[in-house]
Amino acid sequence: MRYDQRIEQKLQIIPLGGLGEIGKNMTVIRYGDDMILIDAGLMFPENDMLGIDLVIPDYTYLVENQNLLRAIILTHGHEDHIGALPYLLKSVSVPVYGTKLTLGILEGRLKETGADSRNLHAVSPGEIIMLGCFSVGFLRVNHSIPDSVGLSIKTPLGMIVHTGDFKFDYTPIDGKMTDFRRLADLGNKGVLVLMADSTNAEKEGHTPSEKTVGIAFNREFQNAPGRIIVATFSSNVHRIQQVIDMAVRYRRRVAILGRSMVNVVNISLELGYIHAPEGVIIDIEDIMSYPANKIVIITTGSQGEPMSALTRMALSDHRQVDIMQGDTVIISATPIPGNEKMVAKTVDNLLRLGANVVYSRNAGIHVSGHASREELKLMHNLIKPKFFIPVHGELHHLFAHAKLAEELGMSKDRIFVGENGFIFEFTRDRGKIVGRINWGVIMVDGLGVGDVGNIVLRDRRQLSQDGILIVVVTMSRETGKIVSGPDIVSRGFVYVRESEELMEGARNRVYHALKHCTEEKIFDWTTMKVTIKDTLSQYLFEQTRRRPMILPIITEI
Repeated sequence: MRYDQRIEQKLQIIPLGGLGEIGKNMTVIRYGDDMILIDAGLMFPENDMLGIDLVIPDYTYLVENQNLLRAIILTHGHEDHIGALPYLLKSVSVPVYGTKLTLGILEGRLKETGADSRNLHAVSPGEIIMLGCFSVGFLRVNHSIPDSVGLSIKTPLGMIVHTGDFKFDYTPIDGKMTDFRRLADLGNKGVLVLMADSTNAEKEGHTPSEKTVGIAFNREFQNAPGRIIVATFSSNVHRIQQVIDMAVRYRRRVAILGRSMVNVVNISLELGYIHAPEGVIIDIEDIMSYPANKIVIITTGSQGEPMSALTRMALSDHRQVDIMQGDTVIISATPIPGNEKMVAKTVDNLLRLGANVVYSRNAGIHVSGHASREELKLMHNLIKPKFFIPVHGELHHLFAHAKLAEELGMSKDRIFVGENGFIFEFTRDRGKIVGRINWGVIMVDGLGVGDVGNIVLRDRRQLSQDGILIVVVTMSRETGKIVSGPDIVSRGFVYVRESEELMEGARNRVYHALKHCTEEKIFDWTTMKVTIKDTLSQYLFEQTRRRPMILPIITEI
């Protein structure tokens, strides 16, 4: 039923990702036969997701309802907000709206994966577009990447405000402040639902301005005797600009390292979001042509990623750059939860090679791009929503943000803490959680999208923990008797030459198990394989307290 008929529909907000986790943000707004999607992000795999490259939300709901999907709206260009689009856009064909830099970064990702990039539409902060029954406005906010926006979504039942990722920076690098006037105007006119970033909801005070990082950079540049290597997120364009500004101040040349860093810097230079005097940025191949104290390298690897440029430098495994005595390495980022050990290992390896490593948060070389509690309070007081859904954060972040809203005077029954797949339903006066859609994750492994599931991961974990034993037996088709074998091959379980007694015992157990099958006239190969696995598994667990994967192979002649 269409929204313009007399019977009023319910307004639904359905998060497919981004609640109870950091990453893969994706939220559906639906009214009647109209639906829009806010963001489509990815998340990096957990430690137990062996071999998995990326994790994205399960977008089956979108594919099944693509005739209702009017557009995809992007708040900014971070991977946890745009990284799923190269996969989603191969299944659904809809317009994608975002600011100029966001679409510039996205277009590069789409070309890499062969996805269609012809349906991208650039918008500017302050612009309003009509999408079915929705009127979507773009609000300038500050974050750790330029061109970030919040959203005002006018629906037939009232206004939704989605903050996107934000903080209130009163001295932004590009001079473009959050649109406080528009936020206050929305609040004065009435907002039905506020959806607000919760990442720093447990942190007191205000998040420092990005400009404070420049002060710390100046201190390190002033004292560095040799090369300066700065590792940061490739998308942190303001941070990269500050490094370039410092290089110009201290008459150094800048080289860019890391595929994603090179791509983002080139796009930002082309679109005018990074400015550098001619000749300052040089090719990485040319760094040896300059004295060490005249070089700055901006690189990826601030999270200790195994294949990143900084990690490979720390292992003396990079083709173009070796760490030298006198190098100053600045890791301008905070480890994402789960990456702490990898970052610490990278720091240790850099120190071992003689570098001076600056990485402590207390050094002032990194600030968050997310609002702390005082800024969240200001956002709530500006918007004055009737209902509130905390978004973007793990559950403890969401609950902390909900409690903050209570402290500001909002009634508990108007605050909704949910999880992915929940259906938040609103009328003009009421809100409730009415159910949950089927939801999950899609794991990306190489070129495979969704072809690795829990069973495959379970097998990989078993292989990584206890290894594999392959049992090879040749049997007669006519008599069912053993012709040769059993032969046992071990990989990742035990070193065969030092475990001959164990292997001989395993062979004997398999031989007698198969002999018993023959005597009982059991000639079904499937049954025999199950017998081999059960017999050998029990024996090996008794002897080693380990459970390797057992793969029986029976050939017949």
